[in-house]
Amino acid sequence: MGDQPSFTLQIDQNKFLPVDGREVHAILTIGSTGEAVAETATEAAEVIIVDTSGSMSGSKIRDARTAAATAVETLRDGAYFAVVSGTSTAKVVYPHGHGLVRATPATRAEAQQAISRLTARGGTAMGEWLNLAGHLLSAHPNAVRHAILMTDGQNNEREETFQHVLRAWSGTFVCDSLGVGADWVPAQLRMVSEALLGSFEFVRNQHELAEFFRRITQTAMAKTVPDLSLRVWVPQTATLKFVKQVSPTLLDLTGKRADVNPMTGDYPTGSWGQEEREYHLCVEVAPGQIGQEIRAGWVKLVRPDTDEVLASGNVLAQWTDDLAQSTRINPKVIHYTGQAELHQLIQDGLSDRAAGNVEAATARLARARKIAADSGREDTARLLDKVVEVDPVQGTARLVRNVDKADELELDTGSVRTSRLRRTEGG
Repeated sequence: MGDQPSFTLQIDQNKFLPVDGREVHAILTIGSTGEAVAETATEAAEVIIVDTSGSMSGSKIRDARTAAATAVETLRDGAYFAVVSGTSTAKVVYPHGHGLVRATPATRAEAQQAISRLTARGGTAMGEWLNLAGHLLSAHPNAVRHAILMTDGQNNEREETFQHVLRAWSGTFVCDSLGVGADWVPAQLRMVSEALLGSFEFVRNQHELAEFFRRITQTAMAKTVPDLSLRVWVPQTATLKFVKQVSPTLLDLTGKRADVNPMTGDYPTGSWGQEEREYHLCVEVAPGQIGQEIRAGWVKLVRPDTDEVLASGNVLAQWTDDLAQSTRINPKVIHYTGQAELHQLIQDGLSDRAAGNVEAATARLARARKIAADSGREDTARLLDKVVEVDPVQGTARLVRNVDKADELELDTGSVRTSRLRRTEGG
């Protein structure tokens, strides 16, 4: 196991609760370090999904062909892969047999030849595309399994059909999605992201699509540890209210729990390379006596198939009548609570704006603008300036009338990314 990274788990919290306090918050920082040799550490399996529906005609399909060929070029030697063309059905355009094929100079050249023949026609059924990817990847249970999906349009399937596919494959592979142009729906790619633990991004300039494919494939190829879970135990009298990834992006894992026993659940985190992620845990405990300390949670990073523990830590609670101790909020907890609020305000504000609820939209987006500026999210603050104008003297706000659709998509999509706590904020 010398080529596997080692993991660290650090817990930031204020354990002190007031006399009647029940809610315990903690931020878990999980890092993986050490040289892992990607080529030998783990098998990799990749499915490249290209939207080839009718709306992709002209320059879009040309840029998509270049992007898919770039992804094939970026695969590491020996990785298993397939290329899927997505319309109202899904079709493997390479390889020509069943299943995935290993990346070699010969198979890469053949795949790129097949990609060069892709044409645009038909509808959009993302559930079909993901279902095919899931079946292809399921033949490689021990691999780091990943799919990349790009689309320029709206899913034509019935909502329940799409949801059914996402539930069926939830947590079995990671899918990163890309929306190109101004006609796709962020809410649909957000559902893919939440079910399949991936990112979703807006490609504002379609000519940059190949660069996005290269970066996402490189990141996928650098993953060396498949399918780790956060195993969380809480006492019998406690309730685990939520488990969320809060950095580098927001992902709510609460509903993905797999019971280990009544007091313990596993929450999937996907595959890992050398990286650092942060998670926010909230536990509701029964009130205790002054001075009493309890373990409110026991967190382990595990391989769910073998139960091997890679890192662990304790979340504590201690009751006190010292107001100074119990009212102090941990800087990391307050920072990520603010980042989650920022995301929600942007989502709700854009929904209000679309529904014509001007007053609610203005209030939410102006509040989001303040949080973005205060937490170092300059990029988000700049995008918010394009949808809401705040008078710096009066503090009054009003919605901008004609907003570029691309600016709105970028704001909506970017709201799931969070900023790290700046050192000065942490004291």
